[in-house]
Amino acid sequence: MRVVNRRLGRLIAAGAAQTRATPDHMTAASFLAFLAGAGLLVGVEPGPAMAVASMLLLQLGFALDSADGQLARLRGTGSPAGEWLDHVVDSARHLLFHLAVLIGLHRFTDVSDAVLLVPLVFALVSTVRFFAQILAEQLARRDPVAGPESVPRFGVWIQAPADTGLLNLVVVLWAWTTPFLWAYGVFAALNALLLAATCVRRRRELASLARGA
Repeated sequence: MRVVNRRLGRLIAAGAAQTRATPDHMTAASFLAFLAGAGLLVGVEPGPAMAVASMLLLQLGFALDSADGQLARLRGTGSPAGEWLDHVVDSARHLLFHLAVLIGLHRFTDVSDAVLLVPLVFALVSTVRFFAQILAEQLARRDPVAGPESVPRFGVWIQAPADTGLLNLVVVLWAWTTPFLWAYGVFAALNALLLAATCVRRRRELASLARGA
């Protein structure tokens, strides 16, 4: 899904480049699409049509999120301010999605309180991993305006559980509580493992930089 998202983002960026739209406009549009999709989880009774609509809005927001950086690189207008705004919006999205799941489950299902802990834990895992990744990149003094680093094919598969596009697809199951919870719970567990691996790997990378300084 990450590859598909980047291609969609490239198409959106190419179209936006023919207009007066700025990367910040793309960031704002991505967040609005995300809020609309998450809002359906919170405010609308679960059903197949509603679940598909929510998923599509979330995927649109994800594609627009990719388009902002691609538009900035296309025009050569990337800036620390734009990168900062993108990261702030991304951090909000990581938290709000899981809170929307929590509220939706509480409002429209009769799941136990223990089950409601899953989105809370997932929110914590997602937020901490995002922060760990971003801060490590900044401490390593990587160019924040540069394009994404190439990732080996096996690395893409390992990172798949953290792919926002794949997690968005799980929302299609929202109308069926038990299948949704199983899929969502698997993603939560795999992301917890990725968080542990990320912390170990980033710590080692930064320690090696300190030794080489």
